[in-house]
Amino acid sequence: MRVIRGLPEVADGPVALTIGNFDGVHRGHQAMLSRLTEAADDLALPSAILTFDPHPREFFAPETAPPRLSSRRAKFERFAALDVDRLYILRFDAGIAGLAPREFIDEILVRRLGVRWLLVGEDFRFGKGRAGDLATLREAARTYSVEAMGAVSVAGERVSSTAVRSALAAGDFAHARTLLGAPFTISGRVAHGAKLGRNLGFPTANIALRGRPPLAGVFAVRIHGLGDAPRSGVASLGVRPTVLSAGSPLLEVFIFDFDAPIYGCRVTVEFLHKLRDEARYPDLDALTEQIRADVAHAREFFATPR
Repeated sequence: MRVIRGLPEVADGPVALTIGNFDGVHRGHQAMLSRLTEAADDLALPSAILTFDPHPREFFAPETAPPRLSSRRAKFERFAALDVDRLYILRFDAGIAGLAPREFIDEILVRRLGVRWLLVGEDFRFGKGRAGDLATLREAARTYSVEAMGAVSVAGERVSSTAVRSALAAGDFAHARTLLGAPFTISGRVAHGAKLGRNLGFPTANIALRGRPPLAGVFAVRIHGLGDAPRSGVASLGVRPTVLSAGSPLLEVFIFDFDAPIYGCRVTVEFLHKLRDEARYPDLDALTEQIRADVAHAREFFATPR
C-alpha cells in the first residue's frame, strides 16, 4: 500500500475512493473497505482511502475528542491487510475546514484525487459547517459515481467506534472483540522506564502511548512478538497516580516467567480481562501488595478453563 502524505496538485489518474477516519477498523469499516476493493477491481482502478490527521473533532475540540482506538501505524497496517492500494493522509487545518462543500468536491475529490467512483457512509457530512452530504455529492457528480453504505449491525447492534469505546470502558472485551472482529490490542516498542517495577520485584515492559487510551486499569493480557507463541502477563494502563501526580498515560506489562532484554522490541498487548480500576495507594509497600494480588488474580484467570 502506498502511503501519501498530502495530495498531488493534479491527480495522476482515476481512483476508487472512500473517505473516513476508520478508528479501530471495526467490522463496519471492514465491510466498507471490502466493498471499496471489490468495486476497484471491477472498474480496474486503484483503491484509495482519504483520511484526515488530526481528526476534525480533534481539530475543533481537542479537549472533548474521544480517545483513539488504534494508533496510526496499527490502522495503516490493517488497511494494507485489507488490500487497499493507496492511503492519502490530508492534514486537517483551517484551510480544509473552511472549504465549501462544492469547493471540496471540485478541488480535492475531482482535481487532486481524480475520483471516478466514491463510497461514503449514508450519514457522511463534509465541508464548511458540515453542510455537504450524500445529496450534495450526487448533485455534483459529473465525472464520478457515488455509492452509499448503510450501517453494519451485529446481533441487532449498530457497529461503531463509539460502541467499541463503551465496551472497552466497561471491561467487556468479548463484546469489543465482536464489534472489532478481532481482539483489542495496543502495540508499541518497549522503552526504558524508571525501573520502579524492577525495584518492587515486578519488572515491566514499558510502552509509551501517544494520546489518551480508550481504557484504564489493570488487566490480564497476552503479549505477542516475543517468540513464536504469545506469553501471559498482567498490565497496568494509566497515569500511575501512586507514583506521579500528573503523569502521562503509560502501558506497563509484567510478563510471567520471562526475563530477557527486550528494549526496542515491538510488541502487541492483547487485552483479555479487567482485574480492577487504577487506584492511588498511600505508599509503595501498599502498591507492592496490590501488584502481588493482581499477579495472583491474573494467573488464576489464565489457569481457569474457558
